[in-house]
Amino acid sequence: MVLAAGRGERMRPLTDLLPKPLLPLAGRSLLERQLDRIAAAGMRRVCINVAYKGELIAERLRSVPPDPLTIRLSWEPEGALETAGGIVQARPWAWEGEPPADLFLLANADVYCPSPLGPLLAQGEQLPADCLGLLVMVDNPDHHPEGDFALLPNGDLAPRGSEGGRALTYSGLALLRPEMFVGLVPGHWAALGPLLQAAIRAGRLRGLHEPGPWVDVGTPQRLMDLELDLLGGGARE
Repeated sequence: MVLAAGRGERMRPLTDLLPKPLLPLAGRSLLERQLDRIAAAGMRRVCINVAYKGELIAERLRSVPPDPLTIRLSWEPEGALETAGGIVQARPWAWEGEPPADLFLLANADVYCPSPLGPLLAQGEQLPADCLGLLVMVDNPDHHPEGDFALLPNGDLAPRGSEGGRALTYSGLALLRPEMFVGLVPGHWAALGPLLQAAIRAGRLRGLHEPGPWVDVGTPQRLMDLELDLLGGGARE
């Protein structure tokens, strides 16, 4: 599932005309770059939640079909349902005519991370049955120096500041089990953060450190800096 429903307030005025996932980065939109990465990993079914200017995302996907992917759009009200609410509304682990998936990939549309998804998918196949997911963790960027969670030497995630852990930032990319969302009702606002924190406190989430390039494209300045890096060869595609 790709999260693409947000308003992108910090990206204004760019998002006054385009939804954030369609903002171009060196000639290709943030959303299309994420879909390219998913397709390259061999996945074929993708659910995208949309709200703000979602009709423009639908139009782009119709005009430039992201072969070989099958795309399903999950429409939300204008204010969106937040991350967990959008996931529950979309039920990305359930496709008509197919048994429910045990794990699903979750990706934010507005992050740049060109590293292949293979290592994440391979580790996901080895997750213990009682583990609720695997989060890709990255080095802390300058705008978030304290990080989100602590990655322990054994691969478990722990609350930030835990002894022996390394504080890292959640990348916006994860493999999650549907079990994490049991009890949430479709159509209602719900945030993902508290669910992740509860799972971490229960010792049921693992982490994978990604040392490669990663940018939270959250402001016009970051978008411009990343584009200059790409065009100048400073960051890899």
